[in-house]
Amino acid sequence: QVQLVESGGGLVQAGGSLRLSCVASRSGSSIYAMGWYRQAPGKQRELVATISRDGSTNFADSVMGRFAISRGNAENSVNLQMNSLKPEDTAVYYCYVHLSTNWRDYWGQGTQVTVSS
Repeated sequence: QVQLVESGGGLVQAGGSLRLSCVASRSGSSIYAMGWYRQAPGKQRELVATISRDGSTNFADSVMGRFAISRGNAENSVNLQMNSLKPEDTAVYYCYVHLSTNWRDYWGQGTQVTVSS
């Protein structure tokens, strides 16, 4: 089992910024990839951004150029810097980790991000 602790959500006005952080209970050596998904009311969970062990990243088209993702020095944490936020970014953001030891995904509890217009 892997515990993921998320922080950094909140309420911000359109055009503002927020930084989400997530720390996993496993060592970085067992983590293949980490990232963030989000789910807005009435919608399916969707990819926001991921980063792999080799540093390669993947972003949703809707956040490209506005969001940045990075791993912490210990490589068991991930940060999502969200700039130029829009009301449509409002959602619950979930941290996820994909382990290289069993090739399974684990999810955090989610943190609410609300962007007011």
